[in-house]
Amino acid sequence: MRILSGIQPSGTLHLGNYFGAIQQHIELQAEAGGRDRAFYFIANLHTLTSLRDADKLRALTRDVALDYLALGLEPERATFFRQSDVPEVTELAWYLSCVTGKGLLERAVSYKDKIAKGLEPTMGLFNYPVLMAADILIYRSTMVPVGKDQQQHVEMAQDMATHFNVAFGKEVLTRPDWRFSKAPIVPGLDGAKMSKSYGNTIPIFLPEGMTEKQAWKTYFASIVTDSKGVDDPKDPNDTLMLLYRLLDPSGAAELEPAYVKGGIGYGDVKKRIHAAYSAKFAQFRDKRAALAKDDAYVEGVLEEGGKRARAVAHELMREVRETVGIAAGAWAR
Repeated sequence: MRILSGIQPSGTLHLGNYFGAIQQHIELQAEAGGRDRAFYFIANLHTLTSLRDADKLRALTRDVALDYLALGLEPERATFFRQSDVPEVTELAWYLSCVTGKGLLERAVSYKDKIAKGLEPTMGLFNYPVLMAADILIYRSTMVPVGKDQQQHVEMAQDMATHFNVAFGKEVLTRPDWRFSKAPIVPGLDGAKMSKSYGNTIPIFLPEGMTEKQAWKTYFASIVTDSKGVDDPKDPNDTLMLLYRLLDPSGAAELEPAYVKGGIGYGDVKKRIHAAYSAKFAQFRDKRAALAKDDAYVEGVLEEGGKRARAVAHELMREVRETVGIAAGAWAR
């Protein structure tokens, strides 16, 4: 088994990222059975479809690295690297694009959704599934932890692996399987899926200088609810309870009977959510602050991870080049 997953440095990581991906990534370190079997990368090449600011991209990439390391990723148990540190992935993306029908990419739901939201329809955005497939296939990945909204992309990677193998008459690329996260959909402040593009997120780590009082006002007090009063029965699966269950399952289970019956106000639940959030992530804040002062360590982790990942990619690409008939120059040996 080899686990592979990536996360874009397109903005501050939030609870949707944590419960939808990061928490599972950390847990899977042990299940994978070694750092050569758990590969996690910072997808900075993918971020270029929406971000055109070099300094910001570098800063956000560093922030993602800090967040992962602070939250429990262990370089001794997982290979952690920048996508761009393995340039072979873009080469494989070209070979895949040569055997992938345009119709397959035109059916990508994510592409249609982003265009509908006003994102520029660049070729990078259109070819996003091809690069994602290359990310997955180049490490011979067998399991890809994703949210349900990314299932189609893994299915497309399966199709591309098959297309390549059939086109060249050789089983070179491994078809991966997906694995859904425990919380595939995390609600945002407005009740919709928590997403940076919706502006409805709660960050994992508060912005520098923000106090708990400011956090309460900015995030938790702002969670949208209906107009039901304290004594009214309430929906046990509304935004508040979904968030509370994620942050404090036992506390939410204890509260639920009274919530359904009536007698608990929304303001009280919001305060409980805020307290649960502070308790859950406070333990990681000091570690992140210490890591932020040690750039050499963070960069060393990413560079070492990149070397390990590239060694694996190099072996696959040697076989791919031979299969398609591309002579490897000195740069690829």
